Amino acid sequence: MRLLLIEDETTLAKQIAGTLSAAGYTVDTAVDGIDGHFLGHEQTYDAVILDLGLPLLDGVSVLKRWRSAGRQMPVLILTARADWHERVAGIDAGADDYLTKPFHMEELLARIRALIRRAHGRTSDELRCGPLRLDTRSASVYLDGQPLNLTSHEYKLLACFMHRPGELIPRSELVDQLYAQDSDRDSNTIEVFIGRLRKKLPDNLIETLRGLGYRLKVPPT
Repeated sequence: MRLLLIEDETTLAKQIAGTLSAAGYTVDTAVDGIDGHFLGHEQTYDAVILDLGLPLLDGVSVLKRWRSAGRQMPVLILTARADWHERVAGIDAGADDYLTKPFHMEELLARIRALIRRAHGRTSDELRCGPLRLDTRSASVYLDGQPLNLTSHEYKLLACFMHRPGELIPRSELVDQLYAQDSDRDSNTIEVFIGRLRKKLPDNLIETLRGLGYRLKVPPT
């Protein structure tokens, strides 16, 4: 899952990004409203964490521009505890949830999981596909009830597939799920990671559609 974090407090931004990365998310970051708006407008994200008190362009204005342009990704706004009027303005502008500073990272993770869950029409933090079970709370995967040892990249790929079972996912989108915007990307490694993941899963569970992308096959029930 790929997230966008827009926060101008450097220390807090590093803490949040580190927590999200450790939980299995790929995180792009911006420190002002102009850059944040550009990323949210040009890239695809599963959810956005948006501070309202941003330099250059405030968070409410960023959110209004996204919604006016038809960008519908879930947005969690961050506000100072006393700024209740900002929370109201953020919700009215199209935010899906809010969190007041200071907050516990566990609550932030829970709210992000809930946003992604609702966006995919689910009610549980567990994803299931045939013999596979993925717990987004603990970033754990089980095959036939037994823990499956995956690398960070393998987990991110499988999580992407299991959020969209049976759906064709383009190769370029899988690259975006693995690498943050400002990191060095080698799109040729996707095949390597897919190959390693396949070795740990039942045969033919991940299907290649040549020239199009990949798909997680849904076993018959």
